[in-house]
Amino acid sequence: MTVSRRAVLGGSLAAAAVSGVPAVSASATSAGSPSLTNLAHLDYLGDAVSPPSAAGHSTYGSGPVGVLWTYADRRDDGSYARIGGGTFDPSTNTYGQGAYNADDLARAAVVYLRHYSAMGDAHSRQAAYGLLRGLTFLQTTDGVNAGNVVLWMQPDGTLNPSADPVELPDPSDSAASYWLARTVWALGEGYAVFRSVDRRFAAFLRARLELAIAALERQVLVHYGQWNVVDGRRVPAWLIVAGADATSEAVLGLAAYVGSDGRSARARRALERFAEAVAAMGAGDTRTWPFRALLPWGESISDWHAWGAQMSSALAAASAVLRSPRLLGPALGDTAGFTPLLMTAGGPDNGWLPAPIDRTQIAYGVDARLQALLGVAEVADRPGLRQVAAFVAAWYFGANPAGAPMYDPATGRTYDGISGEGVINRNSGAESTIHGLLSMLALDANPSLAKQARTLGPAPRTLAGLHTVEAEAATLSAGATIVTPQSPWTGESQWSNNSYVAFTSGSTATWTLPSSDQPQLALPVIDVVPDREAGRTTWSSNNRVLGSLNHGTGGPQGESAAPGALLPRTLPRVLPPGATQLTATAAPLAGTSASGASSAAGRRVDAVLLLPLISKLQLGTTALLSSADTHPRSYKVTRATSRRSVVTAYDSSGKLKSRFTTTAKTFSAPVLPGGFTVVL
Repeated sequence: MTVSRRAVLGGSLAAAAVSGVPAVSASATSAGSPSLTNLAHLDYLGDAVSPPSAAGHSTYGSGPVGVLWTYADRRDDGSYARIGGGTFDPSTNTYGQGAYNADDLARAAVVYLRHYSAMGDAHSRQAAYGLLRGLTFLQTTDGVNAGNVVLWMQPDGTLNPSADPVELPDPSDSAASYWLARTVWALGEGYAVFRSVDRRFAAFLRARLELAIAALERQVLVHYGQWNVVDGRRVPAWLIVAGADATSEAVLGLAAYVGSDGRSARARRALERFAEAVAAMGAGDTRTWPFRALLPWGESISDWHAWGAQMSSALAAASAVLRSPRLLGPALGDTAGFTPLLMTAGGPDNGWLPAPIDRTQIAYGVDARLQALLGVAEVADRPGLRQVAAFVAAWYFGANPAGAPMYDPATGRTYDGISGEGVINRNSGAESTIHGLLSMLALDANPSLAKQARTLGPAPRTLAGLHTVEAEAATLSAGATIVTPQSPWTGESQWSNNSYVAFTSGSTATWTLPSSDQPQLALPVIDVVPDREAGRTTWSSNNRVLGSLNHGTGGPQGESAAPGALLPRTLPRVLPPGATQLTATAAPLAGTSASGASSAAGRRVDAVLLLPLISKLQLGTTALLSSADTHPRSYKVTRATSRRSVVTAYDSSGKLKSRFTTTAKTFSAPVLPGGFTVVL
């Protein structure tokens, strides 16, 4: 369960039921190939409880409701123990947070709903029914918080509105939340399925969904048309918990609901307005950070994370239902522009803040990339995005920093993540299991893609993409100093490697650069402040000036947690191939004394991002090339032996522009401006 923008909770060590999940025979997909989707571990996480009566809470029918344990810790013998969140008190059989949570009940229901829709599986239909009953019991039905959702439930079904540690909002049903957004997702998909198989239950889901939409109207959509300012950028004020990530998950449910039954004007209006807000979060361009990504957080222009980044999937779904092609523009930028660059930089990291700092990778982030590529490919008619999806999906089968599989088809387990150092967390909690299975369902629906991903997974992996040079790695002159702040987190971004270099007038920093045979963009990450007196730094390489950066061009702070923003700024001139040095010089400031002192704050540099004009991810003999250039380029490909190679080149919107085959050992692959090329 992801609970904050900066960390994903791990399991506690509290004891609970222990099990080794038996293997389940793989079923066959409609294409006749073995199914990757195995529900065994998700079934094991499931449970049933009879919640005690709680004012303002009820559900459909009678009898126990379906629930899902939050975490599953791996034991030394290879078995898994189901546990809850927070400190366990054995005397009361309670957790500081709870055993089950609305976030995971909602998303697990989506897994079972999609599996039932694909396979007609009666068990999945019943499991979805039980979880939706459990989820709706968590929803508050009357009073000032009607429509909102309590996050946590204890092992006996008792609600825990105020968790320890505290989570916001507190109580958890006192305002809009991630779990309200995910409840909308599950109720929307639930209604779309049950309306044709159980009309009474579907009517109940519809009523609860309308209740949730009403809560969003009075708490979030009341701000429709208003714009916040975040360090000078206009950001929509009607995002759920200020997040395009949370909002996108609600959009997925609203699109399913409106697409299956368009009678609700309230739901259509909410869908239109939330999709508009998500689309407004696209930023950057081919050469400018964040390189056409959709930003997830409406209170920072310096933060991108892979987990929960369902924005492109949501825009594709909304575009199809609303028949609004304009929503696809930002989604195409995110999938055809940013995602190939992300993959060549190492994959779906937990945090570019703005430097790639949190290199942890989890299924929640991988699945979001995969679903986005497949959704946009279908709605926008961009089949080339499916080729990029194969590189993303290969993560589950070994194409990742650990070089090992993260999903086990024999048990249905997806491990809880990979650290930036390539260490696998072999716990297998609800969130990882859920998103691994959502990915497997998508792959089962696309057998040729699944086959390619499984082939690419074990292949040798090489990267030649964006990388970071830390500011403190430089040789510093007098007047330039390394500063370690009390906390690396600024409230909206994070200092890379927990430190930065502060410059005074005339001081310099010189970096020795890693060798590159490609021209590279240099993007110093600087603290851009709203202060015209902050001054400039001039950047040069081997006595060639690359450009000058003004550190004082920040906009009004607005809703941002801190004045100024850490931002990568692209230097106008590129680093030539073979460049060995980069130097920053702080220009003199007006009012500087003879000794070099100045009343202005020091100019702060966090790091330097280096981005090849053509970056590459290679898995075995298959390569993904991504362009950060404004002109067409050719990339030299050399094979060890003569073999048939297929080269497909796509433009910046993912349109196919050229395709050829060759048996030459050495050939040139075209890469279009801001586009991507796949070499098979």
